[in-house]
Formats: sequence, structure tokens, C-alpha cells
Amino acid sequence: MSVLQAASRRSARRLPVWPGVVVVGGAVAFVALTWYLKFVVGGYWFGAPLAPLFLYPDVEVSLWALPAALVFVAGVAAAPPLRDARLSPGAFAGLALFLGLAVRLALAAARDGSAGWLSGLGVPAEAANEYLGALPALQFGWGTFLDRFAEVAPSFPTHPSAHPPGLLLLIDALGITTNAQMATFEIAGGALATPLAYLLARRFLDEAGASTAALLFVFSPAIMIYGVTSTDAFFVTLGLAASCALVARSEAARWLGAALLAIASFFSYSLLAVGAWAALVALVREGPVSAVRLGVQCAAALVALYAGLWALTGFDLFGALDSADLVYRIGVYYSRPYAYWLLGSPVAWVVALGLPIAWYAARAARAGYAAAIALVGIVVVAAVGGYTKSETERIWMFMVAFACIGAAAVMPGRRLVPVLALLAAEAFVIELLTDTKY
Repeated sequence: MSVLQAASRRSARRLPVWPGVVVVGGAVAFVALTWYLKFVVGGYWFGAPLAPLFLYPDVEVSLWALPAALVFVAGVAAAPPLRDARLSPGAFAGLALFLGLAVRLALAAARDGSAGWLSGLGVPAEAANEYLGALPALQFGWGTFLDRFAEVAPSFPTHPSAHPPGLLLLIDALGITTNAQMATFEIAGGALATPLAYLLARRFLDEAGASTAALLFVFSPAIMIYGVTSTDAFFVTLGLAASCALVARSEAARWLGAALLAIASFFSYSLLAVGAWAALVALVREGPVSAVRLGVQCAAALVALYAGLWALTGFDLFGALDSADLVYRIGVYYSRPYAYWLLGSPVAWVVALGLPIAWYAARAARAGYAAAIALVGIVVVAAVGGYTKSETERIWMFMVAFACIGAAAVMPGRRLVPVLALLAAEAFVIELLTDTKY
């Protein structure tokens, strides 16, 4: 560790605790007040069953719970050896990928056994909301599908109706037609986010800090709970791939990142926030000129992709956006009170992120760490925008790695094991006592 890095770590340990108290204490107080009004006073409905969390009270434990708990214990115990400086970056990335996949699968099995790996895909009421139900729309070919996408999207199941067509095209190209195939794709695609989170962390931190950030990412409750059979887990991977290139120092890498961001936006509109985060990082680290340049690069890539799609297939981006907006406005989203979710959306995400991660990420933002400051910026904009009223535990998953990088920058290494244990316990309790529906 360099002298500068060592000084940074010593300075981090002297940071005030009030930012963590405000974020974590405020989130806990908000949840407590909401539940008091709902369950004690009664008569209050905020648009979600356990608002601000999108969870359903439902206790269920399978025989797999004990071996799943043992996997968690082994995973937490393995964290210090994984941070061994003698491990090469490639070896750590591979082991972190394996660990991340193991804890995700173990947690899903703790509730429903191996059926938990299908999650909502195996339940008819939930599978009806997923992407496979929209595949018949591609029967006349990709050109016709893209040309008519804006008109037909509102008739799709819930999830594909409010997203761009990228994922439907990908699973069609891969020949995915069954729930088991879709679950395999989502689990494998989502698991690749772990080494990408580590690579992104190395853009900001030394090797010890980057490995800490990756381990925090692995044990974040949001990542573990929704990392199995949630399409948003795959979107996290796409967002992190773009992030890694966008925050690189070379212009060539940033142009690559802009191209990857454009591609990612074809899968999920929310991933455009990755570009905003990267521009804010550039603003903090390099100044306004660099931030504007990066913004122009991202805009150029987006224009090139969507103008090209329009010219080749007739795909109407603005019509697709209007279609997604219509889906939101005729759905349950419209009945959820904006004023409540202005705070409720970030609070739900903070809880799902993991309270210890949120504690340290808030302190990192106060200390001026670029990744954490930029994260605050996109969280505020996303909350004020008001489109994600509830379900941020899942939809904002792509922001988790940004918080982990900030947290790792200021968290003392000796606290890694207790923090991971707390994160694992939180995820285990949520999984066994509630139904996430996804």
C-alpha cells in the first residue's frame, strides 16, 4: 500500500459517524413509522404490502435451510483468506464469482429447496408477468417485431411491457423457451456481475479495497435475494460492464463504455443512470470538461444505436418510451402516492442494499469519495423522477456496486467479517420470513 493510500485509510477512520446515522437511522425510523401506521394505527396503505419494502409476510423454511446457513457461515469465514494479497486478481475474481453464485443459490434454496432456483418463473401467477409470455410477438421476425414494438408492447406481460426489446431478442436468439432455461440464463448472467464489480472497484481502490468491495457486493441482501431468477440481476451485469469502461482513464475505453451503455439501455431504460453516475464521477475526479466530454460520448453512442435501429427496422425509441410510460400509468404504479415514495424508494433500497453497507457508503460520500458522491446524485434524481415507486430493492440493483465501492473505501479491514455476517443474517431473515415474489 502506498503512503497516499495509507494516509487515506487513516483519514477515513476519523470520519464523522453522523452521515451513517442519518442514512441508516433515518431508514429504520421511516420503516418503523410506516409499519406502525399500517399495523398498529391501521387504515394506511402506501402501495406495497410491507411498504416501503415490496415484500409479502409469508414464513416458509425448507429442509435446505440448515445446509444453506452452513454455506453462509463458510462464505463469511472464507472472506479474510480471499483478501490474501498473494492471490492474483484473476484468482480472486474467479473465487468471488464462485462464492457469489454459491450464496445466491443457497439463499434461494433455504426457503423453497431447489424449486427456489425457479423463483417466480415456476409459479403460474408470477410467470405470467415474465418475458417468456411475450415471445410469440417475435414469430414474424425481428424486423416486424421492432417496427411494431411501440404499438404491441402494452399488450405484453408486466415486465417486458415496460422495458425495451433487447432481452426478448436475446432470449429468442438463444432459443430459450422454458422456465428452467430462463432461470439458468438469469442465474448465470447475473453471477457475472461479481467479477465486474471487482474490476470496477479496482478503478477506484487499491487491491485490498477492491476485494473488500467485491465481497460486500456478494453479500448484499439485494444481490443475494434477487440474484436468482430476476432479469434485473442480468441488467446489473450489463450496467457494470458499461461502468468499468466509462470510468477508465483512456478515451478509447470511454468510447467503448459509451457503446456498452447504449446497448445496455436497449435492455433496461434505467441503466441510463449508469452514464449519469460515470459523468458525475468524472466531474468529481477530473472537472466539468471531462464530465461534459463523457456525456457527449454517451449521447453520441445512444444516437448512433437508436438512429441505426430506426433506419434499419423502423424501431421508434420515442414511441417505445411513450408505451412504457402508458404501462406505468395504467398500472399499480399510478395509485402509489408520490410524496410517500419520494423517501420510500431510497429507504427500501438502503434496507435491501444492507444497512452496514449504507452506513459506510454515506460516510464515504461525506468524505468526498467520487463513487459515493455520484451515487447520491443518481439516487436523488431517481427518487425525484418518481417512476420507481416501490420495488427499488430489485430495480435499483445496478447501483449496489457503487455503494460497495464507497463503503470499502472507508471501512476498516478488521470489520469485514462482522459486516458480512450482518449482511448474511439480514438476507436470511428476509428470505425466510417474507415472499419477495421475484
